[in-house]
Amino acid sequence: MAEEKYRDGAEWRLYTGAVSAAAFLMVTALTGAFFIYTHSLAVLYMGLAAISIAVGWGCLILTGLRRHLDQFMTATGELMDAVMASGNTLYEDTAGPALQQMGHLLRNITDLEEDTLLSRLGNRILRLYEVVQNSRSRVEEEKQRLQELVSDISHQVKTPAANLKMLGNTLLTHTMPPQKQKEFLEAMNGQVEKLDFLMQALVRTSRLESGILAIRKQQESLYETLASALGGILFTAEAKDIHVEVECPEHLIVPHDHQWTAEAIFNLLDNAVKYTPSGGKIHIKAEKQEMYTRLEITDTGKGIPETNHAAIFQRFYREENTADTQGLGLGLYLTREIITRQGGYVKVTSAPNQGSTFSIYLLNR
Repeated sequence: MAEEKYRDGAEWRLYTGAVSAAAFLMVTALTGAFFIYTHSLAVLYMGLAAISIAVGWGCLILTGLRRHLDQFMTATGELMDAVMASGNTLYEDTAGPALQQMGHLLRNITDLEEDTLLSRLGNRILRLYEVVQNSRSRVEEEKQRLQELVSDISHQVKTPAANLKMLGNTLLTHTMPPQKQKEFLEAMNGQVEKLDFLMQALVRTSRLESGILAIRKQQESLYETLASALGGILFTAEAKDIHVEVECPEHLIVPHDHQWTAEAIFNLLDNAVKYTPSGGKIHIKAEKQEMYTRLEITDTGKGIPETNHAAIFQRFYREENTADTQGLGLGLYLTREIITRQGGYVKVTSAPNQGSTFSIYLLNR
């Protein structure tokens, strides 16, 4: 078929077309009670007096296109059957084949008549199909992340739970003096505290990731936020004779969420105190730059190999040489999540036996 479109003339400019050579019957769409377009062969077949032209929305349906439309409607029906069969869940595997067939048919439709109204409608439906496919991919990714989280939690809970069971069984099955019983009970209490700490950290992580506790940036004093974070580590730092120095302008105002940002800073300070030996130093410096405000925390601790700089921000990750230090490997993960959700980022500079510098960058707008 050869198709030509004419746009000359006031009436023809709105809607007209002509087929210069067609060896088969042309079927046309209706708008109200009018044919949008037909040609002479169709006029003779349908008994019309002349070619009918009407101004309005409509589309030219070719014979070859109707076959694809019929197949598309069949695929749509199969999709709806699959959706109903899978409990109204569009992302079940049972809907996959029908979705794939719909995508294939929609591409055939758009290839046939790129400039027609029907093609534009097909493009929109194809876009919807692609959105659905992307949604299915995101759901699969969420499933994978959930499985990894459950596996991580199981691994973290296993050790203290096993220790509690062992200590409890020993107390029940062995006779021992009161002092020994006290030691066992204190050991059990330590495992319970570890489990409690894990649960609290997981609750905070879950609330942050699920949006239950949303991050709300406001113009806040970074000095006051830093002071809130420092309050949680000063006693421990003093007990280890670690000197803490702070350089932060009292009137430094930066848009951030006070509560969440204080937790992010506390996590970095807590790690600095944990991994810095007695008599060490922690230096904190805040300064406003052109686009970001940088908060820098430098310690004289163990340091981290450069090959592990990316891994330390993963959930539940811990360095091999930190087994003797209490922790879960959630602090740095939470810190990065909190800062990136505010449009900032976290940077680390560190090397073994040379200490570490963690820098938080907060947007100035």
